Amino acid sequence: MTGSRRAGMSEQPGAEMVTVGRIAGLYGVRGWVKVYSYTEPRENILTYSPWYLRRDGRWQAHPLAGGRRQGKGVTAHLDGFDDRDAAAALVGVEVAVRRDQLPAPPADEYYWSDLIDLEVVALDGRSLGRVDHLLETGANDVLVVDDSGRERLIPYVRGVVVRRVDLAGGRIEVDWDPEWDNETGQARDR
Repeated sequence: MTGSRRAGMSEQPGAEMVTVGRIAGLYGVRGWVKVYSYTEPRENILTYSPWYLRRDGRWQAHPLAGGRRQGKGVTAHLDGFDDRDAAAALVGVEVAVRRDQLPAPPADEYYWSDLIDLEVVALDGRSLGRVDHLLETGANDVLVVDDSGRERLIPYVRGVVVRRVDLAGGRIEVDWDPEWDNETGQARDR
């Protein structure tokens, strides 16, 4: 998997928005902000402009005036936010880009946003639910699958657990026991 982590829809007709980070805090007194980036590597978020920020219930475009990697994080400056007080209004706001701003992923790789809402099916054909979101754990990414209120955590390990991703068909085929209980680490009694 590659790139951004989450997806949302824009109020702009036909423009799909992909969330690539969020404003995490302030940096200095000249309107710079700390950014928690969902892109890999983190500083890739700085290659997109404009950024779309969800404010007042809708996405608003803001050109990126500058940015840089800062330690393990990223800092950025958006046009029109030239002091600490103005930038403070952005803390906690999600950062998105239009889907057409993203490069096509390499063959057999997917943006996380591509996997959201796909049906997850076990090898025996049983539905395990739909992908609600994904988690980054360090060891491997994890599909968080919602099965009518029951949450399943399924490791995203290509070729071992995840056998096939069919975007056109809206399905992910997995080698996973439908009775597996993430809390106990055992199969449930049948």
